[in-house]
Order: sequence, then structure tokens, then C-alpha cells
Amino acid sequence: MEGGEYESVLCVKPEVHVYRIPPRATNRGYRAAEWQLDQPSWSGRLRITAKGQVAYIKLEDRTSGELFAQAPVDQFPGTAVESVTDSSRYFVIRIEDGNGRRAFIGIGFGDRGDAFDFNVALQDHFKWVKQQSEFAKQAQNPDQGPKLDLSFKEGQTIKLNIANMKKKEGAAGTSRARPASTGGLSLLPPPPGGRTSTLIPPPGEQLSVTGSVVQPAVSPSSGQPPARLSQAQAGSSSDLSATLSSNNFWKGAASSGLKEGGSLPGQPLSGA
Repeated sequence: MEGGEYESVLCVKPEVHVYRIPPRATNRGYRAAEWQLDQPSWSGRLRITAKGQVAYIKLEDRTSGELFAQAPVDQFPGTAVESVTDSSRYFVIRIEDGNGRRAFIGIGFGDRGDAFDFNVALQDHFKWVKQQSEFAKQAQNPDQGPKLDLSFKEGQTIKLNIANMKKKEGAAGTSRARPASTGGLSLLPPPPGGRTSTLIPPPGEQLSVTGSVVQPAVSPSSGQPPARLSQAQAGSSSDLSATLSSNNFWKGAASSGLKEGGSLPGQPLSGA
């Protein structure tokens, strides 16, 4: 292939009809009604191929694929392919035999969708050709391409909403930091304004000034062991023992019938 170009297939239609057309007398365009549409000169397959920037309309035999005629197209729309004025299914193409001879023939499709595909295939190809030429120009002259201008025009202003920015910053600054986890267990901070918990003594007990639990004294007649005494009660019990150990107490008790080692009236003996 010349210049390393390959030939690509753009469109294939299995049935197309070829007509002889009368010479055009005026510039008003071709009309398919003037052709003998019921007597086509040839019927076969149509293929549109592209090689470089040129497209080729090839009329081939359905069975053998032998080339009947081809029309090179270097521009669309143009003189190489023209639509008729009275129908969308018929076109006039300019065929060449490779020796410089040219002729205009009419082609038609039995299905309107085939005619639409034929037209779109040529449009897409030359749209691609136009894009390629624009890319080549930009590559040769990169400074001549359109530049993005981001500068302010004369009298142009912008508006910044500072209030919303301050609110967002304040909300981010007042966020409470979470305590670091210790040993895999996260401890929640105490609620604001919370009080320290106080001990509630069990029923029948009192709370001393220092916070220790004091059990009430039990009378000897109850038969229950005495509870642990507080410091104040411990001082009073020592005074009582000193009084009991004095001779004056026992002398007075002897007159009332109480002996040392005995028991108070109404109290059982220790050996009982």
C-alpha cells in the first residue's frame, strides 16, 4: 500500500440498483422520476471503503465480488455524490475507470434505511478527515491554537461568602476531642456538671463524718454481738471500763448485792 495506508470498510449493502440517467439540462438538480426505475441497468452489492482521506464507493457482484464500477469520493457533499431532489433513496455518483474516463450514473436502494446508512457512512468519514487535518495544524503551530484566558475582564467582580466560611471553621474548632483509648477499652468522659457518688449505708447503719460506716450499739438484752464502734464510741467505752475497775464502783455494788465477777440483774451468767 502507498504510504503504509490500509483500506477500511465503512459500509456494506447487499442490494443496490444502477440506472442510466439523462444529461442534466439545468442546474436545478437530478430527479429520480425521470429515470426508468422499473428497469435498472444493473443490480448487485455496494461497499464503501476508505484509504487515507479518500472514500471509495464500489459496486460489486453479489456472488463473485467482481468489481463492476467504483467512484472515488474526496469530498462530501460534492460533485462525486449528489442526492436527487425528489427522493431520499436515490443518488447520483461519478464513477471512474482508472484511465481518466468518468461517467455519472444513478443508484437507488429498495430500503430507506439502507439509503440512510449510505449517507451517514460518508458523513462520518469526512468528519474524521476534518478533525485529523485540524489536529495536524495544531501540532505544527501549537502557539496559534486557542488559549484559555482566566483573567478578570474590566468591571468583572466575584463574590465570596465569608459568613459561611466562619461558621464552618467555628464548628470545626468546637468539636470535642475524643479521649485516647487505653488498653483497647475506651472510657467515656464524665457528663458535664456531674457530682461524685456518695456511699449509701445499709439499713440500720450510720455514716460518720469521715465517710466510714458506723453500726449502732446493741443492748445486752438483744443477745446480738456488739457492732464495731467508732472513735467517739470507743472513747466512751474506755471510760466505762475505768469506772467498772474502780473500787468505789464495786463497794457500791456490794451493798446492792452485786459481786465481782457476777452479772447485772436480769443478765444471764457467762457460764450459763
